[in-house]
Amino acid sequence: QVQLVESGGGLVQPGGSLRLSCVVSGFTFSDFVMRWYRQAPGKERELVATITRGIGSTNYADSVKSRFTISRDNAKNTVYLQMNSLKAEDTAVYYCNAQRYGQSYWGQGTQVTVSS
Repeated sequence: QVQLVESGGGLVQPGGSLRLSCVVSGFTFSDFVMRWYRQAPGKERELVATITRGIGSTNYADSVKSRFTISRDNAKNTVYLQMNSLKAEDTAVYYCNAQRYGQSYWGQGTQVTVSS
């Protein structure tokens, strides 16, 4: 059974940091491209960060570049999103996604709220 379980969300003040984790099971993690998306209230889901399989090349949305870092640990079947210098506009539900050819799996999401 495929499962992606996100954790690490919460309430943080502007300028603070959070690290999200997504633990997967039910498929070969190392074969999949992993992505983090987010969806703010009333907005469409947007791609935040991508990490490829193999050498783990990364790519980021302009809005998070230099503040967020995506990484993966294939031994732990886990992808991370380190979020620094958080802003109010980063408030959203964050989802991890696993993708390989025609297969795409999603987690249930974790809420991140940036507020003073």
